[in-house]
Parts: sequence; structure tokens; C-alpha cells
Amino acid sequence: MAEYKVYFKESVAKDFGAIPRTDLQKILCRIGALAEDPRPQGHEKLTGQERYRIRQGRYRILYSIQDKELTVWVVKVGHGKEVYR
Repeated sequence: MAEYKVYFKESVAKDFGAIPRTDLQKILCRIGALAEDPRPQGHEKLTGQERYRIRQGRYRILYSIQDKELTVWVVKVGHGKEVYR
């Protein structure tokens, strides 16, 4: 399988600011793994959207996949249901 490139929406940097450093390291590792497999075990496709969700601890990572371009765009990272706002 070809490796995907992972990009971040600019607002994700703001999301990272509210996350403790130890949790942030785990989240970044999980996001990095999306380059190898953008649909890992436990991923969920969001209803009515072309976005996916994975969990890392109590945090959720929302992202979209562009298979033709081999890219993954991280759209939002947050705690619990706040990520869907």
C-alpha cells in the first residue's frame, strides 16, 4: 500500500494548545500512523460526511481521506463530543 501524506488544517494548532503534552505525544503518534493506514482498526465514518474519526484515549481525531491524491487532512482534535461542534 502506498504511503499517504498527512496535513493539518490551520485550526488544529489551536486544538493542540489545550491538550496536555503527554496526551499530545500519543495523539501525534496516532496521527502519524494514518500515513501507513488511513482506515485503522476502530475508525468510524461520520454519518452524512466524508470524514472519519479515530480515538486516542479520551480524545477524538477527525480527518478526511483523499485516496486519489494519497493525502489525509486532520480537521479537528478534541475531547469528547466537543470535536463535533
